[in-house]
Amino acid sequence: MKKQRKWYEYLWIVSVIYLTLGFFNILFAWLGVICFLTPLLIAVSKGNKAYCNRYCGRGQLFELLGGNLLLSRKKAPPKFLKSKWFRYGFLAFFMTMFGVMLYATYLVFQGANISKVVTLLWVFKLPWHWANTSMVPDGVAQFAFGFYSVMLTSTVLGFVTMLLFKPRSWCVYCPMGTMTQGICLIKSKKIDKNKDKYLS
Repeated sequence: MKKQRKWYEYLWIVSVIYLTLGFFNILFAWLGVICFLTPLLIAVSKGNKAYCNRYCGRGQLFELLGGNLLLSRKKAPPKFLKSKWFRYGFLAFFMTMFGVMLYATYLVFQGANISKVVTLLWVFKLPWHWANTSMVPDGVAQFAFGFYSVMLTSTVLGFVTMLLFKPRSWCVYCPMGTMTQGICLIKSKKIDKNKDKYLS
């Protein structure tokens, strides 16, 4: 009997739609904030990584491309990718770049000229001159360019990692996964302390 698929197993479609919409209208990049906040909220409220394990459309997309479509070499990722120093170092770097993006948005809100480019891998500037952002303040549009850059960069990194190693090797060092794991560890320690308090 064929196993019935769960609704969340189709969330990879959301990732594809998001990247496509952002290409045609950069303002759709704001929708990515949902993907940014949801795993954090789940980790804080539930104390688990349900988003990473079930609801991450990007992880599902890599599984589809690398597993089902056989685009992955399916080799174990190198040990350093799993190490704490790399994961937390990459998280620190990623969040620094995110902070730079927010600062650029602040400057535009303060009157600086908007930069209509999507920056891939924090280095390569891709002109996005067809984007029509006249209906919103420049600061709102600047955030969209910056956030789409973050989402596109992480997708490209995940895709390359998928090609070289196992399909979901990106999940090993994904900054969001590292953050949610840290939150879960903190919450579990608090629960253990409370248990000890009541038992003593």
